[in-house]
Amino acid sequence: MLAEVPAMAIDLVEVEANTSVLPDELLAHRLGLVPLSAKNVDDVLYTRDCDCEQYCGNCSVILTLQARCTSDEIMTVYARDLVVSDDRPNEYVGNPVITDSQRKGSIICKLRKGQELKMRCIAKKGIAKEHAKWAPTSAIAFEYDPHNKLRHLDYWYEADPVKEWPLGPNAQWEEPAPEGAPFDYDAVPNRFYFDIETVGGLEPDSVMQQGIKVLQQKLASVIQELAGAEDRGADGYGGPRSPQADAFGGASRYGGAPGYETQYAARDGQGSVWGGAGVAGGTTPYGTTAATPYGQSANGWR
Repeated sequence: MLAEVPAMAIDLVEVEANTSVLPDELLAHRLGLVPLSAKNVDDVLYTRDCDCEQYCGNCSVILTLQARCTSDEIMTVYARDLVVSDDRPNEYVGNPVITDSQRKGSIICKLRKGQELKMRCIAKKGIAKEHAKWAPTSAIAFEYDPHNKLRHLDYWYEADPVKEWPLGPNAQWEEPAPEGAPFDYDAVPNRFYFDIETVGGLEPDSVMQQGIKVLQQKLASVIQELAGAEDRGADGYGGPRSPQADAFGGASRYGGAPGYETQYAARDGQGSVWGGAGVAGGTTPYGTTAATPYGQSANGWR
């Protein structure tokens, strides 16, 4: 949920005019951190999966920013000034997130009289592992066993641990251990609590569901790899194999006996291509009983 749930963020900025006090790079960085709606983000393709050269309506959302100060007072440019194009996968994705009561959104910059901004922003789909601007959450709290029935924590206290360590809000969902009940050493946690704080692009329940989906996809890829090993054979190896016998005791192409066999010395009494009875007393190109070209038998190497 922190790093792999897909979201939308401005990834490319084409600057046509910028006469503000902020350089182009700083403005591009600020625009990239403006939260965008990621509702129905599955309709958007990753750029790496799209057939276009750089970006198109299937893998991106185009936002334009035009602002010019004509009065003597300072003009503030907000996220609401970003105009979303109609050429996008659905009507929700890419909209700037505006949650304040005045419906202005994040501050992008401020302009004095005569200063101008004219930019074309391309928002793309991504995950926070690539860049923090694609993070759908700002913080996630995690807890299990709010009553500490499993005793995974050893509370430090001065007088009374009950008073010095008050229960959290998640404790209302579970019953405390009965007074004087024996401790179950085999107990394991089976209920987990998450407090999800989003940046506004997705609802907390959507972030949780998308996180489960990502986890399922990871597990499915592992299962697919394991299933593929069965298709490649019992040894799980589908590449080129040696002409020797299989490693599990089957017959080889050089003899009917189980185990590894070569064309130069068969095992377990089977004949080799050179004749004879195998390793124990087989015949070689240099003579019988595994003699060497130096006249010494195999039982007394020199």
